[in-house]
Amino acid sequence: MAIAETEQSSAASPLVTQLHGWVTTVDHKRIGILYILMSLFFLVVGGVEALLIRLQLWAPNNTLIGPDTFNQLFTMHGTTMIFFVVMPMLSGFANYLVPLMIGCRDVAFPRLNALGFWLALFGGCILYTSYFTGDALYGLGSAPDVGWFAYAPLTSPAYARGGSVDYWILGTLVSGVGTLTFAVNLIATILTMRAPGMKLNQVPLFVWMMLVDAGLIIVAFPPLTAAQIMLLLDRYAGAHFFDTQAGGSALLWQHLFWFFGHPEVYIMALPAFGIISEIVPVFSRKVIFGYASMAAATAAIGFISLGVWAHHMFTVGLDDRLDAFFSAASFLIAVPTGIKIFNWTATLYGGRLQLRTPMLFALGFLGMFLIGGLTGIMLATVPVDWQVSDSYFLVAHFHYVLFGGSLFALMGGCYYWFPKATGKMLSETLGAWHFWLLFIGFNLLFGPMHIAGIMGMPRRVYTYEAGQGWDFWNQLSTVGAFIMGIGFLIFFINLVLSLRSGKKAGDDPWDAWTLEWATSSPPASYNFEQIPTVRSRRPLWDLKHPEDPDWKYE
Repeated sequence: MAIAETEQSSAASPLVTQLHGWVTTVDHKRIGILYILMSLFFLVVGGVEALLIRLQLWAPNNTLIGPDTFNQLFTMHGTTMIFFVVMPMLSGFANYLVPLMIGCRDVAFPRLNALGFWLALFGGCILYTSYFTGDALYGLGSAPDVGWFAYAPLTSPAYARGGSVDYWILGTLVSGVGTLTFAVNLIATILTMRAPGMKLNQVPLFVWMMLVDAGLIIVAFPPLTAAQIMLLLDRYAGAHFFDTQAGGSALLWQHLFWFFGHPEVYIMALPAFGIISEIVPVFSRKVIFGYASMAAATAAIGFISLGVWAHHMFTVGLDDRLDAFFSAASFLIAVPTGIKIFNWTATLYGGRLQLRTPMLFALGFLGMFLIGGLTGIMLATVPVDWQVSDSYFLVAHFHYVLFGGSLFALMGGCYYWFPKATGKMLSETLGAWHFWLLFIGFNLLFGPMHIAGIMGMPRRVYTYEAGQGWDFWNQLSTVGAFIMGIGFLIFFINLVLSLRSGKKAGDDPWDAWTLEWATSSPPASYNFEQIPTVRSRRPLWDLKHPEDPDWKYE
């Protein structure tokens, strides 16, 4: 029997063998790539949902999409982009890069690492299963329609009949457990498996930021998990945590959700900061300015971000003293963020800038995140927030922070590390087209939303009356959305063409200085033939320039 199974296995096609290898892998690099592939798949799904939303808002009184379908689309778009696009992509980058950057052969718990990925993917599958079985009581095809924040009491059985909300709860809960396993694994790996000689104050800034990021995940995700379980108990076990008519509190959901939700902004932003901190010095041909202050600012952002959640709740009627506290805390977090922007700018200043595609995205990130940060300061001012809360101004702000502040950096990271993962270079020409279409489309899409919001256009409306002055701004936004869509299409074409016939990259195509470039492209399964010894923050610079090594000055 065993012989027959062996013969059957050996007779399997190469494709089946490869698929089996990917499905059963515990290699941190393969799991990182799986995370990124999952993220790109859901990016397409979430992008199509966004385009449908924009088509519906093209003209007043549009009837292209009904209100119920529109509510489902913006719920699925927001949930998808937060939980199944940005989060998996940052997990993918961390999985692939952190062990290479700290000079070890794998993560601390490889099987737990694999479990984390499959839980994340399973969560996405659960969420989208709702399109087929969500409205179990009344028929097929009802996705969640309560927004990605799922405010109570909209999620109570009285307002959310059927099973679609349960799919939202279970999908995000399961993926959240996967994210927690990822964070535990990452912390253990960074603290215990660094290469000989590599002190904590010598790890690349990307690793520093992922360490703080993982700590934030461990603190911020359990309250969301608890809230989701409490909501399930409300819906199925007769509990009344969020039922105001039975002594519960709808605000309790908001407190628990935003205690997760605001740190989540930084959970998505910190890895982006880390990517920028790796790209900017290499393409400026300079050491990063203020390494220690960058690391300290990261820790400060992580700490302060846990105390600002109620600035999402200024309009719910909290005590004025609480509003003042959370407003001040929101202003305070601008200080360490400003330190980072200052340090990146100082690194660029006087550098020999190389405007390759990763650098274009890094510069785009700096501009977009700065705009998002400035409008964030406006929203931290309570009277301003009262005026524009729940308007399209808010939609514009958080897209500048999350899309401009995360996806621009993640796209830059794709171009920067694609040669390491595949051994092939992405096309610079297509990369430049991708960047400029994304940059122009992004600003055309989200810039006008500021104006529409100030003019009073509320968020989440599926249509609007003519004569309110919103038509032109919505049409600009819709044009911008399709320009961005073309940009992403070029990115996917670039991926396919470069994988098939891209220029060979070599081990270190950017002349970089961190350890991932010290091994082959793509790296062997064991990462390094010999575990490197580290003496400074730029170990490859030391190897390339023994006459002037960094360790003499650190």
